[in-house]
Formats: sequence, structure tokens, C-alpha cells
Amino acid sequence: MTITITSNTSGLTPLSATTACPDPGRAYQKLRKEWGTVAPVELEPGVAAWLLLSYADILTVTRHERMYSRDPHNWRAWQERTVAPDSGLGPMMFPRDNAYFADGDKHRRLRAPLDEGIAGLDQRRIRRSVQMLCADLIAGFAAEGQADLVADYAAVIPMLAVADMFGLDAARGHELRLALMALFGSGDDSQAGSNRFEEILTEVMGARKRAPGRDLTTAFLNHPGLHDDGEVAQSMVLMISAGYETTTTWIAQTLRLMLTDPRFAGRLRGGRLGVDDALDEVLWRDPPMANMPARYALHDTELGGRAIRQGDALVLGLAAANSDPRIHDGGMSIEVGNRAHLAWSTGPHTCPARMPARLITRTAVDTALNLLAGVRLAIPAEQITTQPSPWTRCPAALPVRFAPAGTPDGDNS
Repeated sequence: MTITITSNTSGLTPLSATTACPDPGRAYQKLRKEWGTVAPVELEPGVAAWLLLSYADILTVTRHERMYSRDPHNWRAWQERTVAPDSGLGPMMFPRDNAYFADGDKHRRLRAPLDEGIAGLDQRRIRRSVQMLCADLIAGFAAEGQADLVADYAAVIPMLAVADMFGLDAARGHELRLALMALFGSGDDSQAGSNRFEEILTEVMGARKRAPGRDLTTAFLNHPGLHDDGEVAQSMVLMISAGYETTTTWIAQTLRLMLTDPRFAGRLRGGRLGVDDALDEVLWRDPPMANMPARYALHDTELGGRAIRQGDALVLGLAAANSDPRIHDGGMSIEVGNRAHLAWSTGPHTCPARMPARLITRTAVDTALNLLAGVRLAIPAEQITTQPSPWTRCPAALPVRFAPAGTPDGDNS
């Protein structure tokens, strides 16, 4: 069957249906059954794309940038203005002057400051700082005997940790978090969130020009690979947004499994599954970025038996690829030590923030294990919903109860 992606997307599955549902594996399975490994989906009304459901197809697309570009200027919907300039897709899919949206030599030039900046981070300092932050957050709600482990914990830790790396104080970190929640939601407030996000970064850049510090903002400002303030700001946008959203989701999904999956929780609390192995299992089962935008076909081609036209957008179904029946049987248990998942994508655009994300997530989960031993979910597991986004599957809330600190069963000291 030949399918052509056009502005008339009537009848196509919305991409958000794969993230808002309780069982994404079943949603991807349904798409495979209907379309094969490359399925047409609707990004928003009137805007369509191809969703890649296979591990092999994602490897093909991510490793061949001469055929599949990362630059949205090559997106036909952008060229023809099929997608509105104020679309909620804009912050995630419209052109920006950073490494995420570049190919070839430009990508390598813009990527170098990110890799060098992360390599220069003091991992021991980050771990100590995050441990203190996690302990302080838990101490803040320990006496209540209840909390929301997303709003009160998982969503706070990454932003404050990443903000500190860039020299922002806690108040600005909270402002950035609210802006990023809107940005990744790709809804009506997405553009406003993106604008506020960039305003805050412009302010901190100005402060670091006047008073340089030992932070990533100063490092980016001084890096010869970034040619102007616009490239510095957009590199900060990329690093902070990638570090925040994916890490929040990773922490939240790990805590969700601890609270809802007795097998997972038993192996983790019993020491049969190390924290790092548990984190890898989450990356297989529910990766932080379920659907990653996007690659754009530079020529007419064929993929997965589908005719791909020049300018078509292809979304990387990272969660779908991890559950691809051709790479494993879909069982609940993932082989310990297996990191062949595509949670961080692959190829030249592999996520640059893997190291700090793992460090922050491991510390947050380990601290929760140690200080919240009696924690239990306060609602039925089936009532857990996800934050609205076509890209991620972060739990909207994880309400829990536990013995308050100071009671015989609630000494969290």
C-alpha cells in the first residue's frame, strides 16, 4: 500500500495517543499490525509525519544524515507553511541555531562545546550536591506522611541540579522548570514557555559576562566553537531542556515501577538488581523520550516498505524500537547489563547529557530507596496518568503515603 504524507491527515492516529495511553506497547503493536514498521501519524491537526517503529529503521535513519537531515529547514511542512508559525510543535521542531538542529560540519562545531563542557563537570561535586538536594526535599515533606513524588521530588531535582551547572540560583531554576513543562507539552502555551525560557538564559548570560564563574554558561561564552550570543543561548537551551525533561521522566518512571511493579521493587530493594541495572531496565521499558523529533528526508526514498517523499518528517519511535519483537521477546525482565536500547538515540546526535542524567537519576533513586523505605502509592496504579506531550511519558503525579518522620515507623534520619 502506498501512503503519501500530506496536509490532509484525517483518520491518522495522533502521535500523542502513544504517550497518553496506559499501555504504549499495545499502541505501538496496533500501529505495526496496521502499517508495518513505518506508520503515518498526526502530530497535530493537519500536520502528519512518519513514526519509525523498528530498531533497524531507526539505525538506518540516524546514521545516514546525507539522506535524512536533522535540519527543519528541510521539512516540507515548514517550507510550505502547512504548520502554523505559532504551532505548539514549534519549540521542539522549528529551526534553532544549536547542535540538535544541524548536520555535518556545523553539527560537529556546535556539538563540541557540549561534549567538552560535560567532560569537564566535577562528578563528585554533582553527586554531593544532588544528595543534599534530595535529602532536603524529602525532609521537607517527611513530617506530612504524604507527598507527590513527581511535583515534590522528581520534577524538582533535575532542574535545580542542571540550573546549578549553569550558574542559576534555585528561584531561576524553578522558573525554568515551569517554562520547560510548557515547551515539552507542545500545547497552546508551548511558545510562551519557550520565550520565557530564552529570556532567563539571556539574563544569566549577561550576568556571566560581567562576572565569569566556574559554570557551563561561562564555558560556553568562552568557547571558540560558538560564534555569537545566539549560538551560546541556543546551546544552553539544548543542554538544559535535554537534561531536565529526560532526567525528570527517568526518575519518575523508576519510582513508578518501584511503587507499582512488585517484581521490580522486590529485586531492587532486595539487592538482586543494582540501581544502575534498574535504571537500564527503565530505559528499555519506558525511555525518557518515547518519540523523538525528527529527521527530514532529503530525497524520495523507501523505508519499511513505505514511499518516503523529500521533505517528509520522520519521528524516531525510541520506545517502540525498544519493544521491537525482532530484538527481544517483550518479556518483563531485561538482561542485566544490556545497554543496547535506543533511549538516548544513536548516531551523531546521540544525547550529550547521558552522564549527568544518569548521575542525577541514580542519586535521586538511591536516596529515595534509603529514606522512603515504607512508601506506598496512595491511588490505584491504573489511575496514574501522564503529563500531556506527544514526545514523553512522564507520570503526571505519584501521590504516596508513608509513616511521618518522628513516628516509630517513620524515622527517616
